Amino acid sequence: MRVEVVPYRPEWPEIYRQEAEQIRGVLGGALAAVFHIGSTAVPGLQAKPIIDILPVVFSLKDADAARPALEALGYEWMGELGIPGRRYLRKGGDRRTHQIHIFDAANRLAIERHLAVRDYLREHPDAANAYGALKYRLSLQYPADIEGYCDGKDAFVRELEQRALAWFRQQGRNWESAI
Repeated sequence: MRVEVVPYRPEWPEIYRQEAEQIRGVLGGALAAVFHIGSTAVPGLQAKPIIDILPVVFSLKDADAARPALEALGYEWMGELGIPGRRYLRKGGDRRTHQIHIFDAANRLAIERHLAVRDYLREHPDAANAYGALKYRLSLQYPADIEGYCDGKDAFVRELEQRALAWFRQQGRNWESAI
């Protein structure tokens, strides 16, 4: 997979909304909420042009049962893919366009980690700019090496997640308040 980081595109929220509607149609009553996460959810942030979507379900059994319908939308089912309690799906093959990270509503930490980082970056432009600059530099350094790109972000992202979660909790936020 080619690593490409591009300037923020104002159409990303609408692309998310359209895809989220399809996911809502598939998951129906099993869905507690669906969120736009990742860098494409942060206005102004440079990003890989891949829309990250976080559906929260009442039970992962419901997500598993919806697998054929999600695959019919063009998603490749990848299972947990290294994160216990998650269902990961991707769309677009080597030119990936969307990623879904499904979590059970009881998995508060996983859900809130994603929302905290998104919201923190939205409200802290200096952190967003530093993250975007790092991602861009790494995309130039590792244009054909997604592992090298991810490894290069790892320390920054871990520290960002810690700061963001502390800030999120200090604000009295939780995933339910983000609906």
